[in-house]
Amino acid sequence: MTTLLERSTGIDITPVVRLVTCGSVDDGKSTLIGRLLAETGSIPEDQLDYARLTRRGGSTIPVGEIDYSLLTDGLEAEREQGITIDVAYRHMYLPSGRRVIIADAPGHEQYTRNMAVAASNADVAVLLVDAARGVRPQTFRHLTVCALMGVTSIIIAINKMDLVSYEHAIFEEISGQVKAAAARLGLDDVMTIPVSAVAGDNVTLPTTQMPWWHGSSLLSAVQDWMPPVDTSTTAFRLPVQFITRAEGNFRGYAGTVAAGIVRPGDAVVVADSGQTAVIDRIVAFEGDLAEARRGDAITVTLDREVDVTRGDLLAAAGTTPSGETAWPQPADRFAADVVWVGEEALMHGRSYLLAVGPRVVPATVTVVRHRLDVVSGQKLAARVLDMNDIGRIEIATDVPIPMDMYTQCRDTGGFLLIDRVSADTVAAGMVTHALRRSLNVVPHAYEVDRAARARLKHQTPRVVWLTGLSGSGKSTVADALERRLFALGMHTFVLDGDNVRTGINKDLGFTPEDRAENVRRVAEAAKLMVDAGLVVIVALISPFRADRRAAREIFADDDFVEVFIDTPVEMCVERDPKGLYAKAKSGSLPNMTGMGQEYEPPEHADVHLDGTASVDDNVEILVRRLAGD
Repeated sequence: MTTLLERSTGIDITPVVRLVTCGSVDDGKSTLIGRLLAETGSIPEDQLDYARLTRRGGSTIPVGEIDYSLLTDGLEAEREQGITIDVAYRHMYLPSGRRVIIADAPGHEQYTRNMAVAASNADVAVLLVDAARGVRPQTFRHLTVCALMGVTSIIIAINKMDLVSYEHAIFEEISGQVKAAAARLGLDDVMTIPVSAVAGDNVTLPTTQMPWWHGSSLLSAVQDWMPPVDTSTTAFRLPVQFITRAEGNFRGYAGTVAAGIVRPGDAVVVADSGQTAVIDRIVAFEGDLAEARRGDAITVTLDREVDVTRGDLLAAAGTTPSGETAWPQPADRFAADVVWVGEEALMHGRSYLLAVGPRVVPATVTVVRHRLDVVSGQKLAARVLDMNDIGRIEIATDVPIPMDMYTQCRDTGGFLLIDRVSADTVAAGMVTHALRRSLNVVPHAYEVDRAARARLKHQTPRVVWLTGLSGSGKSTVADALERRLFALGMHTFVLDGDNVRTGINKDLGFTPEDRAENVRRVAEAAKLMVDAGLVVIVALISPFRADRRAAREIFADDDFVEVFIDTPVEMCVERDPKGLYAKAKSGSLPNMTGMGQEYEPPEHADVHLDGTASVDDNVEILVRRLAGD
């Protein structure tokens, strides 16, 4: 790819190679990369002295010799534990003058998220396999992550050949296993190289210990790598990072070109709104440019005023040879592959924040399609994804957004899922396609709307969401509240947990993921009833805060009243109107909330009722709350 400096100066500059190293714990990544850095003169002398004198826990390298693994570890915790935790970035200069940015990814399964981040920007992956231990599950996981993240050039470094007496048969066996897995993933640019990072065999110089090997060293393989010919047909993409204003009515839209080429005079479209304009100027640090390509940081001006905000996508206007628009159509339903890195399992029905480039929107996982067995490559049926699982999901965004397929454009097809409470990143996602039904479903606005229905009924529609343990009194309070409101002439409806499970939710069980879906369906039904002008009373255990929070987010701020009926579990057991606690004690009901399964009480309920108080007193509190007292 031609750089800005090349085009402005005419100087021939070899592009930077972004390389990620990965593999299982103790496969020797840090040692291998450390030796590469040292033997290419990419490490200052003071750091080499440090690596000669410092030793990590468990090291057997004599003081005075270089511990190459220390050259890539950046955290004190890593040296103490003897493993790589964070991604360590280092620069290496090849004899050709080419610059390599090396990302040394952690090998432990717990830090798969770090490895995924490193792979998302890589051109080449060096995947290490310990010749003495053979292929391990983490080897397959890292290979899969590389494939999903779009890293198509893979170098398999079969390390520690010195520990297996440099046996050719062992190398061939491991090589065959990894290449077979790569083939299942559609990776065809795969090279295997036998090395010993500790002894230096075949790292930077040809080995003398393996006369059967006639291929290149690792350094030569990296040096010979050339970027594949860009056959992408993806047209111009510019996610708008920020809007610049200056004197003289200057208004520019700044960002990094994610795909394609753009020139002054090109027609572009704001993908979110469909508004069109023409590129007037392309401004960079060097001045005005005649064109910009993928990877260029630029500011563009348009020939007319259009509504563009931070996070919008500027894209090439027009159509493709097949007659489709050249830009991604906004959609609110997507199928995507995800690497789940959250400590709490992914469940369908849960709401997260979806971040793509500078844009952040609420999103809900509607379906978990399957989980990928990284060893066999099989797609296994799944309702949840646990930490470090890889799988296919369907996701719905609160507002339509334009996203490409990840294979077409990493920057506009990749996203992160963020937990709405902790703000932790819980998944890296790659869009496979927009769901066609999202493009064909257009909500219709009717003249008779919610407000008109509310006026006819002379009431304020809302949902009263009663939550609490089984036996806390939810159904009793719901029944009494509806009778009281009905007597006041109000139009109501009760959605009781047991009743809905005999109908629309009869296919659901009591696992955490089924409970999440149960809450989601009830909330959606309640939303329709609120739109019909009703006061809806929901009596549902809904034990998890995240599920109740997702339910609340379906409604406008004042339409959802969360009511916690706080009843001691001892009283619930004493009441036991359904005999559930007795079944739980006998062991026949393992998922009983409050016994075998946790109940998470609301932290900030809109109304907190004492479950030991009289029903009439609690109903009076709710009536006053609904009346606005």
